[in-house]
Amino acid sequence: MSLEEKLNLLEKLRTEAQLGGGEKRIEAQHKKGKLTARERIELLVDPNSFEEFDMFVTHRSSDFGLDKQRILGDGVVTGCGKINGRMVFIFSQDFTVFGGSLSEAHAEKICKIMDIAMKVGAPVIGLNDSGGARIQEGVVSLGGYADIFLRNTLASGVVPQISAILGPCAGGAVYSPAITDFVIMTKGTSYMFVTGPNVVKTVTHEEVTSEELGGAMTHASKSGVAHFACENEADVIATLKRLLSYMPQNNCEDPPVVECTDPPDREDPKLNAIVPDNPNQPYDIKDVINAVVDDGSFFEVHQEFAQNIVVGFARLAGRSIGIIANQPAVLAGVLDIQSSEKGARFIRFCDCFNIPLLTFEDVPGFLPGTDQEHGGIIKNGAKLLYAYCEATVPKITVITRKAYGGAYDVMNSKHVRGDMNYAWPSAEVAVMGPKGAVEIIFKKDIAAAEDPEAELKRLIDEYRERFANPYSAAARGYIDDVIEPKTTRPRLIRAFEMLETKKDSNPPKKHGNIPL
Repeated sequence: MSLEEKLNLLEKLRTEAQLGGGEKRIEAQHKKGKLTARERIELLVDPNSFEEFDMFVTHRSSDFGLDKQRILGDGVVTGCGKINGRMVFIFSQDFTVFGGSLSEAHAEKICKIMDIAMKVGAPVIGLNDSGGARIQEGVVSLGGYADIFLRNTLASGVVPQISAILGPCAGGAVYSPAITDFVIMTKGTSYMFVTGPNVVKTVTHEEVTSEELGGAMTHASKSGVAHFACENEADVIATLKRLLSYMPQNNCEDPPVVECTDPPDREDPKLNAIVPDNPNQPYDIKDVINAVVDDGSFFEVHQEFAQNIVVGFARLAGRSIGIIANQPAVLAGVLDIQSSEKGARFIRFCDCFNIPLLTFEDVPGFLPGTDQEHGGIIKNGAKLLYAYCEATVPKITVITRKAYGGAYDVMNSKHVRGDMNYAWPSAEVAVMGPKGAVEIIFKKDIAAAEDPEAELKRLIDEYRERFANPYSAAARGYIDDVIEPKTTRPRLIRAFEMLETKKDSNPPKKHGNIPL
């Protein structure tokens, strides 16, 4: 065979590989409102930057007629490319080939790019669209999943891992995305579940649709498995790109710094009036966040889940930070099982990847009740506490209003290695709210009074004046400064600049035992 013939064969095989399952199946994919594996990669990476690996890999199975169906690439496109000039490794499952099902060869391709990503220190992005394990291959395909799970675990905290769910993701397939740092789903075309609606009906007799059981909004609002629920695949890709822009390539680097056009010394007089005089009146903590960070830079994570706490990325003077904020507009900002878990997970990601933490605190305590106690609020609240204690990145807290009880300790207090702790004049740092405190301390006096209600009110006012302020904590150095709200942005920027070279460490250990 001449060189020209060999080159023609190469071109023929490349064309064949790029067609995946063929034109009809590509058309069927488009009819479902889904892009193909290669179209997704094209949308994601910088033009002409994708380098594909293992295009000619095929499965090795001969059972159940598979020897007559060998398609180049075996249902997954793998390689590396650049997003905004930064290297990433990608696998994109191809639903047009065996329904994107995972075989031994398919898994080996994914494992290969994960191994290389770990060596070079670059993020791994999985574009998942798969019917699950290739049943015809039996235990070999299950072993392939386990090989991927192991790499997800070893890569955790070393390189960022992001999973986009762009179709079905069922059975063992869901555990790889669950180990990764962020999960992004599309509304209407993607779902995740351990067992599908048919199995659920057989075992529990529940009638449930795929969407209700494991759709994007179910996982974004109820289970918390999904961090983002996007309108379509283009929205997923845009979300993924924006998410990556806040994080470093790996755990040895700092996050990227971008040019900032928002003046670092900008003050916002609106902040002086944002906290209501009535301590029981809500306000939106997102208004505070957006007024302080670089204009338009706040990118909320887990927006639909546990809305009594707000987490997300932002920039201050062009530098990435992670924000955790109690939300007084939802359940008065109380901490409960779901919000504690949500906050802990986000804090640990930021700490893994050298992203400084900013906490806005307005918390009346932990949510009481049998549901919470029986559901494990103690161990779940302890996750949040553990995450704050463990984190060694720069950590700053701003107490805007309430900081009551154990929740004061948990929310990055000075006592858990908070670096700089500020309070607004509206801050109330106390063991509990004035009413509860007075009812305990002066129980007998109130009962013996001629007018118990008037006496209760008088004592509450007296307690509030004496304790519902930041100055007792400031007198002990638990608060570094009481600041005028409008100056919060410049104060934070200067504090983070001061902490830029911070070095802190935890005692040598294999790993801690977070209360799971």
